[in-house]
Amino acid sequence: MLGRECWCWDNLCDHYPVVESKKFSLPLPLPKWPQGKGFGTGRICLGEIEVAQITKFKKIWGCGSSFGKSDCVSFYKPDGIPKGYHILGHYCQPDGEHITGYVLAAKDISDVQDSASKLPALQKPLNYTFIWSSDSQYNGGGYIWMPNAPVGYKSIGCLASVEPNEPDPDEVRCVRADLTENCEASEMMFSSDSFFQRKQFQVWKTRPCKRGMLCAGVSAGTFFGSTSFSSGDELDIACLKNLASSLHAMPNLEQIHALIKHYGPTMYLHPEEIYLPSSVPWFFINGVLLYKDGRNNGTVINSKGSNLPAGGLNDGQYWLDLPNKDDANRTSVKCGNIESAELYVHVKPSLGGTFTDIAMWIFCPFNGPATVKIGLLSFTLNKVGEHVGDWEHYTLRISNFSGELWSVYFSEHSGGEWVDACKLEFIEGNKPIVYASRNGHASFPHPGCYLQGSSKLGFGLRNDCARSKYYVDSSSKYQIVAAEYLGEGVVAEPPWLQYMREWGPTIIYNGRSEVEKIIKHLPFFMRFSVESLIELFPTELYGEAGPTGPKEKDNWLGDERW
Repeated sequence: MLGRECWCWDNLCDHYPVVESKKFSLPLPLPKWPQGKGFGTGRICLGEIEVAQITKFKKIWGCGSSFGKSDCVSFYKPDGIPKGYHILGHYCQPDGEHITGYVLAAKDISDVQDSASKLPALQKPLNYTFIWSSDSQYNGGGYIWMPNAPVGYKSIGCLASVEPNEPDPDEVRCVRADLTENCEASEMMFSSDSFFQRKQFQVWKTRPCKRGMLCAGVSAGTFFGSTSFSSGDELDIACLKNLASSLHAMPNLEQIHALIKHYGPTMYLHPEEIYLPSSVPWFFINGVLLYKDGRNNGTVINSKGSNLPAGGLNDGQYWLDLPNKDDANRTSVKCGNIESAELYVHVKPSLGGTFTDIAMWIFCPFNGPATVKIGLLSFTLNKVGEHVGDWEHYTLRISNFSGELWSVYFSEHSGGEWVDACKLEFIEGNKPIVYASRNGHASFPHPGCYLQGSSKLGFGLRNDCARSKYYVDSSSKYQIVAAEYLGEGVVAEPPWLQYMREWGPTIIYNGRSEVEKIIKHLPFFMRFSVESLIELFPTELYGEAGPTGPKEKDNWLGDERW
């Protein structure tokens, strides 16, 4: 049937029966959080509108390619809308997964007389633009619609229906343009993969274009559907904007402690890990030295790091290094001290203050050598990959509507990934598990071997993760080092946090020499030229600039890399 599109509609065809998705619940019910302002109250004021997070849905219809269940998605209508609130669009997600998403319902709390535009915050659409239908040979199917906003307003999401007639304009609300921000397509959930371009239909998740702790964009949780969209195109819908500068829904200090004690992950290191974490003060008092460009001798650092150069930018003039080679502490400092280790916590607003990101930083005095995997063979390198001072982190994202853990970000070297709560391992109650890779300390959600390089070819750097007797419980061993939104003086930042230079010297490796040694051990049929093999591995394998501290990372102010 070349050139013909094959479809499975869950209400019409049972060739690939669709499993009804169920809402995910954490292992234990949420506790009663300490009292505060607007955190955990179920409502958040964004200025002229108030929003509620809706996590209950009624299924409308679902579709999928006939090639398999993994391509199926379903569309849902929000259920249980509070009185006086209106939905802004429908919800979509792949089938076979727990429902982990949400949509926002909005209520107009503006005073039109006081509003600069003299227009209400919310308005019904004029009508709808038909986007796509199943075009099924069967008697039925589904339809996707885009609300057409009045002049001065923006649509926030698409709608789905089982009827060919336009939805009722009262079904949804558009939002006044000055209360919105631009959004972008973030993840494609479904593509019809039609042989005919005019019929190709894609469904995307969306997110604000500008993200970070200083950004006001709010994700409404709706979906975007199109038959002509290409990555990078401007979307026909918008996200919301938080104009309430007080960020009243963010947790106070007592609530932050309660969240960390309830959700703080246990971080397991590999059973063969040699280079364990330590606290920063332990690192300083055991002989680590501060060096300045042009000077041969290093300076002793006090336990708080208050004699480190503070502020400014990383100008390459300063770096830290291990004790001198003739110092007996040098080897022991490299191996760390897990008894002193603790997580350094940065708490910040996310998605316009509708979520709280709790970034938890771990420090390791030394990063061990890399292990290269080539097919079924593995080779531990002598020096390549080593560097002094290793900062890694993971981040908890928590809904400010309820205090529920939504997802965890696992930092993996130069990138990382967000993992929904339903896909996490839990060790005690609602506390997730984080696995730190052997030698490199990158964080992962499950045990196993993660390859950094070409997984398709089986070549790259190994990241081996497993449970062991080495672990750090971040629900009890932590220190809050920053929460800027609470105001000046509420959280005392340690002096070492202001050190913006390098936590280790710059090292250049003889990568060619190490690669040549690997090639000699390979069977003849697997041998490559040195140049070909070098191209398969990440560039950082051959040189390590001294790593910088948490405040110098892009995600201190910005969103995580994903």
